Amino acid sequence: MSEQPDVVWRRPDAGLLRLRRLLTLGLVTAPGLLVSGALAVLAGSAEGAAALVTSAVLTGLVLVAVERRFAAWGYLERADDLLVRRGVLIRRTSVVPYGRMQYVDVTAGPLARSFGLATVTLHTAAAATDASVPGLLAEEASRLRDRLAALGEARQAGV
Repeated sequence: MSEQPDVVWRRPDAGLLRLRRLLTLGLVTAPGLLVSGALAVLAGSAEGAAALVTSAVLTGLVLVAVERRFAAWGYLERADDLLVRRGVLIRRTSVVPYGRMQYVDVTAGPLARSFGLATVTLHTAAAATDASVPGLLAEEASRLRDRLAALGEARQAGV
C-alpha cells in the first residue's frame, strides 16, 4: 500500500511514546534486574551477568518494537470517512465511513490521564469495523469526537 505524498496523516501525541517507554522499563527492565540480582546471589556472578545481559537485550528489543508501533499509528480525516492505520509487521488501514458510525467514545485510563492522553474509539454496527486512535491529547480527542459525531449525524441525515 503506497501513500500519497500530499496527504498528511495525524499521529498520536509523543506522550504516548513516553508512556509506553516507561511501561516497558517498569514491566520488562525492573523484573529483569530483580532476576539478575537474585541469580547473582543464588547461582553466582556469571549467571547474574548473563541474566543482566539478556534483560538488557530484551529491553532494547521491546523499546524498538514500542517505537515502531508508535510510528505506525496514524489517522486521516477525509471528506466522507476516517482512515486509521497501524501495525508494524502487518500494516492495517481501516476505513470508517462517517455515515456508518454508531457512536464515538473517548476513554482515558489512569496512566493515560497522567500524561494528558485519551483514546477515541469509533463504533459501527459491525464490531469488526470499529477503529481506535490512541494517545491523543485530551483536547484533540474531544475535538475529534465532536467532529466525528457531527459528520456522522450529517451523513445519516443525508446532508
